[in-house]
Amino acid sequence: MRTIIRNAILVNEGECRQGHLVMESGRIAEILGINEEPTTLCDTEIDATGMYLLPGVIDDHVHFRDPGLTHKADMVSESRAAAAGGVTSYMDMPNTSPQTTTLESLEEKFADAALKSRVNYSFFFGATNDNAHLLPLLDKSHVCGVKLFMGSSTGNILVDKQEALKKLFAEAGMLIMTHCEDQQIIQQNTDAVKAEHGDDPDVHFHPIIRSTEACYRSTAQAVELARETGARLHVAHVTTAKELGLFTSTPLTKEKLITAEACVAHLHFTDKDYDTLGTRIKCNPAIKTEGDRQALRNGLTDGRIDVIGTDHAPHLLSEKQGGCMKAVSGMPMLQFSLVTMLEMVDEGVLDMATLVEKMCHAPARLFQIKERGYLRSGYWADVVLVRPNTSWVVTPDTILSKCGWSPMEGHTYQWKVEQTFVNGQCVYTNGKVMDEVRGQSLEFDR
Repeated sequence: MRTIIRNAILVNEGECRQGHLVMESGRIAEILGINEEPTTLCDTEIDATGMYLLPGVIDDHVHFRDPGLTHKADMVSESRAAAAGGVTSYMDMPNTSPQTTTLESLEEKFADAALKSRVNYSFFFGATNDNAHLLPLLDKSHVCGVKLFMGSSTGNILVDKQEALKKLFAEAGMLIMTHCEDQQIIQQNTDAVKAEHGDDPDVHFHPIIRSTEACYRSTAQAVELARETGARLHVAHVTTAKELGLFTSTPLTKEKLITAEACVAHLHFTDKDYDTLGTRIKCNPAIKTEGDRQALRNGLTDGRIDVIGTDHAPHLLSEKQGGCMKAVSGMPMLQFSLVTMLEMVDEGVLDMATLVEKMCHAPARLFQIKERGYLRSGYWADVVLVRPNTSWVVTPDTILSKCGWSPMEGHTYQWKVEQTFVNGQCVYTNGKVMDEVRGQSLEFDR
């Protein structure tokens, strides 16, 4: 089958131009100018007049809760949400149940995804204080990286021993993605806030407990360890202006060994939004000030922020009740990440080419993903069609995440994901997910 997408505005490698794209056997077969025709006839034509054709979004940071926490999310539900949001590939985190800290648990996740995932996938291996000996055994051609929690986390997956940290940075042999918050500072802040405001302080105190200094001290430690050891470090969900001073504006290449991710929620919300959304936007690290948000937005264009992810972390609304101590941290953002960033294009925060760089090209380069992330002839046909100037409102019936809610409920968007293709197959169209489609395990060219 040959499918041609006609008359789209193709956004790729810094350019926006009108043209056509041909898909065949799961790959991009031809990319044509507006006045060019394909070399051979196509079986199917899609008229994309007025729409933008982008490479599929690659989200380097999701929590699909599968296995063990599937009452609130699973690979089927969240990969369906990904497809509806124009996300064609994801990298899932290890804090599931059981945690992905053994080779066996990692293999089981890959096998499960092959049966369930509607889009492409890979999985992080979780570092602990005592599993560094397993790192050389990881299949670097399919495992996206090692996830390291240098702050509060669940059980044994927290690495808090200095000797274990140094060993891991020195011997990982692949990308290390860190969650950076200093547990000692968090505990001191918690004790102080609870002493004054009770055992479950209001959510407005969350960014005070998980403070700028807690983030900065831990991120600074990670950057120092990476510089000492030459490790490949990727710092997840940077939230503060102060942390950005630790990163350079060097363009993202193989030689850039220390990189930073910003998440859509931290680029969209500020601490003022706790007034209306409360614990729905409680996440770790906390959403901080308008000044911090502006610094992150500036980092998208000055090169200090290399990648945009989501930290998609579904919970049931019943688990989000309470304040700083009782309400769990995390929110679902995957389905609405692309349209939220497209809204920022309209606001002038970044341009369309930069959006595609940070959400598609850069993740592919950073993780060395093979033949994805670009509109290039011969690459896998992971593409998404988006339509501007199309007003719609997020309502409960539009939400595909299993948890059934979103902090974006009630929000009116002017961009809409029309169709998503994964490996040349249409996985989402006209508001419907094609449940017969399955993604592939990502391959890494290392």
